[in-house]
Amino acid sequence: MPAQFYLYVQKAKLSARIGILMLLATIMLSPNITRPSIAAEYTVRQVTTAFFKAKPGERPDFRNTDLSFLDLSQLNFKRANLFGADLYGADLTRADLTYTDLTNVRLDRATIIRTNFSGAKLIKATFLRPTTASTFYFNSIETARFTGADLTGARFIVNLDGADFQRAILTDANFSPSDRKGAQWASVPMSRLIGADFTQAQMERVNFARAILHFARFKYANLRDANFRYADLSTADFSGANITGADFTGAIFGETKMRNVKGRDKAKGLPDQIK
Repeated sequence: MPAQFYLYVQKAKLSARIGILMLLATIMLSPNITRPSIAAEYTVRQVTTAFFKAKPGERPDFRNTDLSFLDLSQLNFKRANLFGADLYGADLTRADLTYTDLTNVRLDRATIIRTNFSGAKLIKATFLRPTTASTFYFNSIETARFTGADLTGARFIVNLDGADFQRAILTDANFSPSDRKGAQWASVPMSRLIGADFTQAQMERVNFARAILHFARFKYANLRDANFRYADLSTADFSGANITGADFTGAIFGETKMRNVKGRDKAKGLPDQIK
């Protein structure tokens, strides 16, 4: 009996291991699952050396490269070409990415504390739950900057309180919590942009559904056909903005300013008492 029991235990362990391996293989081969890279193509030393050696006017080329999980903090990217690069989980604290080409770049789970994206090309980039602060308390010094950046079609699930998006292009950008139909909203993280500044930004068809936008400034922004359904717009300022075709159905208002807005008569779901 002891020998038979021993064999039985060994067979059970082998079957369990085979089952785990088959499950892992299924996950890794599934086309519907987005997986972070196991190892970057370059080391931190190789990347920093390339940027350090770049001559004035020369743009380091890291197109379609895997830079995931690298510590690139405080690095000057010197307007590099990072088209299609993977920066998943990378540390970009205090990095200078001004005028860098970050088209189609994945910045999910990256650390972007005090990161400067001003003037950068971030078309269809993704910012899914990046780290944006070192503590639970808001500190304006730590906020990332996107002044004048091109974020056309970018995808966000973020906490970017106080972020500077002045004069940025956010056409078709999406800050909504989920693309899934029938999502359980209580379990899905909402984008939070308390006090964010979108003054004079181009934001046609931007999606802020269910976003938290207390004190956000949309002064003179182009918000044609924007989606603010069920967003929290308490104390937000839309003075001088173009809200033609914008949808405010179910939004929360409280001391929200709508002075001299354009297209008010063509906006949807906007209460008459909001001025």
